[in-house]
Amino acid sequence: MDIPVPPSPPPSSALEVATSAYWVRSPTELGAALASSLQDGLTSGEAEERLRRFGPNSLSEESGGGMLANFARQFKSPLVLVLVFAALVAGSVGEVHDAFIIGIIILASCFLGFLQEHGAQRAVEALRQRISLTSRVRRDGADKVVTATGIVPGDLILLSAGSLVPVDAVIVVAQDLNVSEATLTGETFPVAKAPGFSTEDAGLADRSNCAFAGTSVRSGTATALAIATGPRTEFARIASAVARQIPETEFARGVRHFGFLMTRIMLCIVVVVLVANLLLHRPIVDSLLFSLALAVGLTPELLPAIISVTLARGARMMSKSGVIVRRLDAMENLGSMDVLCTDKTGTLTEGVIRLDSCVDPQGVGSPEVRRLALLNSAFQSGMKNPLDDAVTATIAAGEISPDARKLAEIPYDFSRKRLSVIVAGKDRPPLLICKGAATNVIDVCAAVMTARREVALDDNVRKRLDDACRQWGEAGMRALAVATRPISKAAPEISREDECGLCLQGFLLFSDPPKTDISAVVASLMERGVRIKVISGDNRYVVQHLASSIGIDGSCMLTGKEVGRMSNDALFSRAGKTDLFVEIDPNQKERIVAALRKAGHVVGYLGDGINDAPALHEADVGISVEGAADVAREAADVVLMRQDLAVLSKGVDDGRRTFTNTMKYISIATSANFGNMISMAAASLVLPFLPLLAKQILLNNLLSDLPAMAIATDKVDPADLRRPQRWDISRIKRFMLWFGPLSSLFDLATFVVLLAVFSAGQDEFRSAWFVESLMTQLATMLVIRTPGPIWRNRPSPLLFGTAIAVAAAGVTIPYTPIGGLFGFVRIPLEILAVLLAVTLIYVSALETVKIFYFATLSTQHHSLQRASRRRPRARTRRLPK
Repeated sequence: MDIPVPPSPPPSSALEVATSAYWVRSPTELGAALASSLQDGLTSGEAEERLRRFGPNSLSEESGGGMLANFARQFKSPLVLVLVFAALVAGSVGEVHDAFIIGIIILASCFLGFLQEHGAQRAVEALRQRISLTSRVRRDGADKVVTATGIVPGDLILLSAGSLVPVDAVIVVAQDLNVSEATLTGETFPVAKAPGFSTEDAGLADRSNCAFAGTSVRSGTATALAIATGPRTEFARIASAVARQIPETEFARGVRHFGFLMTRIMLCIVVVVLVANLLLHRPIVDSLLFSLALAVGLTPELLPAIISVTLARGARMMSKSGVIVRRLDAMENLGSMDVLCTDKTGTLTEGVIRLDSCVDPQGVGSPEVRRLALLNSAFQSGMKNPLDDAVTATIAAGEISPDARKLAEIPYDFSRKRLSVIVAGKDRPPLLICKGAATNVIDVCAAVMTARREVALDDNVRKRLDDACRQWGEAGMRALAVATRPISKAAPEISREDECGLCLQGFLLFSDPPKTDISAVVASLMERGVRIKVISGDNRYVVQHLASSIGIDGSCMLTGKEVGRMSNDALFSRAGKTDLFVEIDPNQKERIVAALRKAGHVVGYLGDGINDAPALHEADVGISVEGAADVAREAADVVLMRQDLAVLSKGVDDGRRTFTNTMKYISIATSANFGNMISMAAASLVLPFLPLLAKQILLNNLLSDLPAMAIATDKVDPADLRRPQRWDISRIKRFMLWFGPLSSLFDLATFVVLLAVFSAGQDEFRSAWFVESLMTQLATMLVIRTPGPIWRNRPSPLLFGTAIAVAAAGVTIPYTPIGGLFGFVRIPLEILAVLLAVTLIYVSALETVKIFYFATLSTQHHSLQRASRRRPRARTRRLPK
């Protein structure tokens, strides 16, 4: 499949002119044009000069105004724009003083958000630098590892299986090179690449002598000459057309739905209060400003900053446990995850694969099978893997004849699951040696070696071989088959079609025992509500043996062949009830993850191989490890510094802490603000004056949000760590409707006391009401942040200290010159004493109502669980709209 190539922009330098239409030119010609040696590469000095000249190898060019851009972005918030509109309205009608005050509050709020978000970005960027993409290049005649952003035109890039291609380049030397170009051209299967020429009108998919940025090496090795970097690459030019859309995550979807809820409530309040005040013949400007301030006061406008701070702190905590977060919102998904898909090797097992024995088809030890396996593994030059490493690690001196030489190779691929080399010696004719998955090798065999003679491979022999493989698998041994065939073709004519009519020589038996503590780790994840699903290309019996030994249900199993025959709807129906996916083709991994997500699960996928990238993209949270293939690590949202589920289990806890603290802020802020805004809206309809001026509402809102910046440090109840955390808009609504009216009830009582008992005037009423409103909001934050009594689950020192400091500031403001700027007056001490008493009574009421609320919530949760257990298992969950 090819795609049209957009027209190139005019060349911006003499170097770009010299390398234009590079795919029709020889590497030697291009090397001369780039002043680069095809043997030694650039010098370090030349590379530094070109880096300054062309900029970093990054899709987005660095900008010196990063901090200014971040600060300006704070003003794009709809809530900030509402405040700007309010300030302009005030200024246009002569209320310059009010406009100035509103402007100061806008700047303070935006600056506060900027500081928090900028700090969060710097923290996350520091973590990303720990796992930044690197590439091997040749400079000064030596091979070096450099960051991918430091590659410049003229560099010699050294590519191997698993490498991400960092630039557009021309192939100089290649051996069995196959490149996956799906991200660029949409072509599913890897494309063979080799030195040579392409026609001038060749599309991207037809330029077989080029490798492009954003693609990945599936097998083989190559040396390539960098031509274009950063925004000058083909990928950058057509990024808008081919960039893969990351599926909307569970957390992002929750934020979007919450935004819709707040927008609806805001619009209702603005319209109702504005119309009602105009009907009461209040000044139109005051009524408009009051309505807008109410709307802004209702909404937690610092939510983006709170989320950034909470996530950044969570990311730092996780990094200490060996979990690096590459994409912040994925951390929330880690806390929401209820299904974890993983391979077995290195994650559930020790990952140290050992070659236990080499046997003939009868199961007897065979030195000849060992010799053939050594030749195959030692001479193959494609994608290295632990099985080949286990074979070559056993080579003893003299076991491979110095006369042996490789004539050709048929590289491994994931559809054939086998690899062949053609080897010849001084006195030995060319021999094709094939090694691979037992079933796949036996499928291309016509005979079996028995007692030094070949016997036809009939159905009875095949059945005996299948039985032997099953018995080895049930004992936890993985079997690879080795087969041969004499060959007379010249090396350039060798192809996959020559893998036929082979003679089975025997089997290689490998062991990879489960990790010593894996059963406990699997049990701890299941206790946390995370179901483990194994997706493996290994033999079904090996995987089933491992699963049963570590506590995973091995009775629910699907094979790759069964998955291949299923429609997407059928897979959607079966995936949630299946724990083992075995003998899986790499292309099926993405389908399985998509089916689980479609069934309503929040899916994590743990993978480290070249073929795991599509599934890592598809999952709600893609997880890889530090030593993974480049393409897998770059596709992941989270990178484990150790391939250990215990590390991931700790990361799940940290993700749930982060999610819980984020939801605390949302629930607390919306309920407290809802109660106060409803009270003021109602009071504005019966009082002869507005209960608070717009600037006073905004100051109240700004002060009450300050302690929320410390909510990321708060403790979390153990119950919140035992289950996946999910967005629940209906729960936020219930929270508002339970605690908002309670706040309004005490507000109205305060109004009655101020007017009926103390006969408070307009300014005195506003000053007292400002203090009472602020103290009750802070009390709400401290009390309802935990289901238990506040004296048992105390807030973090930073959260408690900030809340006390803000409360003290709020009480003090009316007695200072600053209070006069906002229209406040000194509050008589007797009124202040009553306000403190009302706040204490309110705290007691909050604790009482909280007990009933969480008891009701727990009852509903248990009822839903019982209903779910009674539901027939065969029933299919309704598709999300």
